[in-house]
Amino acid sequence: MGIFDVFVGFAVMMGLLLAGLPVAGVMVLMGVAGGMILYGPVLLTSMGPVLWGTSNEPVLTAIPLFILLGELLLRSGLADRLYGALALWLGRLPGGLLHTNIGCCSLFAATSGSSVATAATVGTVALPALTERAYEPSRALGSLAAGGTLGILIPPSVNLLVYGSLASVSVGQLFIAGIVPGIALTLLFMLFIAVQDILSPGGAFEDATVPLGVRLRALRHLVPAASVFAVVMGSIYLGIATPTESAALAVIVALGFVWYEGKLTFAFLDLCFRKTARTTGMILLIVMAAFTLNVTLALGGITGVMSAWVAGLGLTPVELLFALMLFYVVLGMFLDVLSMQVLTIPIVVPIVVAAGVDPVWFGIFVVLMCELGMITPPVGMNLYVVQGVRGDKGPFTDVITGAVPYAVVMLLFTSALILWPPIATWLPEAIGR
Repeated sequence: MGIFDVFVGFAVMMGLLLAGLPVAGVMVLMGVAGGMILYGPVLLTSMGPVLWGTSNEPVLTAIPLFILLGELLLRSGLADRLYGALALWLGRLPGGLLHTNIGCCSLFAATSGSSVATAATVGTVALPALTERAYEPSRALGSLAAGGTLGILIPPSVNLLVYGSLASVSVGQLFIAGIVPGIALTLLFMLFIAVQDILSPGGAFEDATVPLGVRLRALRHLVPAASVFAVVMGSIYLGIATPTESAALAVIVALGFVWYEGKLTFAFLDLCFRKTARTTGMILLIVMAAFTLNVTLALGGITGVMSAWVAGLGLTPVELLFALMLFYVVLGMFLDVLSMQVLTIPIVVPIVVAAGVDPVWFGIFVVLMCELGMITPPVGMNLYVVQGVRGDKGPFTDVITGAVPYAVVMLLFTSALILWPPIATWLPEAIGR
């Protein structure tokens, strides 16, 4: 199979996706039908063991556990109190409650692992307060949409789990590598908000100075999120638990907080389990479909063909990464995060590894570019989530206008990550020593 056939196949897949067909269905169709046409019955003998082995992959067990973890904290009302506590500390900064949006998103991301859940939860809590204080709609909505993207970078992250499974990379290393970039991007978002407000005031400060004692007592509401993060990362870092086991430990801790809040009922658990099962089923269906396509790609030697083609271009590793950044920016305008990952990772990872790029570092790069896709129209999922939480109280263009500056910040940060990889690799290497 030549490079022309590869591009034709990719174009057919993109056409089917843009026509509205389900992602999993397109990948199975291309994997099975295309494989049978090209390779015949040998495909079936190769595909069965791969799918069976994938379905028994321990790392994938962590996905429903982390989703359940987010559901428990989301449905228990802990996010409301988390937002209120952060507002007391961050509300006086230039930009006011917009900082609270970013801070709350980053802390909730450290428990939910989901961008959409983070944007929806924090948006539901924050929008009434932002509207009451007459914040400029585009700035308020943009900060919520951008803050929600932190959910797929700051560990624990479902998307890092998916990357680790598809690229055969240590999930523990990915989680550790995501900490510094996640914190750095959070601080850059807050710096942008402060500079924007100083240059062009558009937000309100808190009305009254809250006594220090009240603010200190409010810090107890940060304990659930901090505890869950500490359990996940601490158990992995100390070698006590695998990522899957750390997810189970975090769920137990979250159940303890839910019980303390008096919300641990059969109705509550039933709702959380149903939501978790629905989301998990969607994710794992797409992952299994991706592995179905991967069998066909492996039999056809697609990665070797693509690697040889890229090597023939004579690009340096930095030039290759900037070209991939442009590729992902365009792709993110039309595909959701999971689709971008499962369609590109099996092909792109061998190419960048052959070019000398660290696969753990590249995992952070891919997730950053997927984050960007969450706030780039026309298929930026977080844009629609925030507008949905807002209701019919204003034009959709408000969300887009507010999110564009954050997209620029993310592009600049990703460029810095390419030029200085230790932003992502320093902490895993330091811990490894």
